[in-house]
Amino acid sequence: MEVDLNCDLGEGAGSDAAIIPLITSANVACGFHAGSPAEAMRTIALARTHGVVIGAHPGHADREHFGRRELPLEPSQVYADCVYQIGALFALACGEQQKVKYVKPHGGLYHQANRDDRYAEAVVAAAQLFGLIVMGLPGSRLEAIAAGRCPFVAEGFADRHYRPDGSLIPRDQSNAFIDDPSEVVRQVEWLLRERGVRTICVHGDNPKALVFVQALREALLGKGFTIRPFA
Repeated sequence: MEVDLNCDLGEGAGSDAAIIPLITSANVACGFHAGSPAEAMRTIALARTHGVVIGAHPGHADREHFGRRELPLEPSQVYADCVYQIGALFALACGEQQKVKYVKPHGGLYHQANRDDRYAEAVVAAAQLFGLIVMGLPGSRLEAIAAGRCPFVAEGFADRHYRPDGSLIPRDQSNAFIDDPSEVVRQVEWLLRERGVRTICVHGDNPKALVFVQALREALLGKGFTIRPFA
């Protein structure tokens, strides 16, 4: 069985260089919620060196809150923001002779797009414009709206707890995060077995991101999984 390991990078967390050799897909911040053009180019260059696929990671223009607030925006604004950010990353990737393969919304935009047709439509339309795969939660509105328009890949989270409906427990709740690497491995096995995900995310700004990715790689390879990019 094949699985992709992805990580949100280019956000200024400081561990990108250590994490990139261990993953297969890098969700590169496009500058609205975090990062900068120079940081994005460094991340893309590292990905090229280690044969890692890159995707655009657009978010709300809310750097004060790291793009994690859900903002009430018109679909036209969401679409414009996504096109602007994806287009910028396309240009930066071109400078490193690389290609952007997919789009994964960030933070508040991610949750809104997975739940709300208006936000999902805007993200999917932007992905269509650039010919990209869309990454999101299995069974989400994002998956439904992408059907027949652009490829969709189902994502699971290694370092976050889930609600019974398949959504993530909000970050402001005490049980939102997983701290134990062994629990991370157990959750990933459940996600692959029960939820049908094809890619597993570890948040790059998590202080334990490197430890989690190392534990996941070792466990998955030990169980006979092949780790390779989905794109």
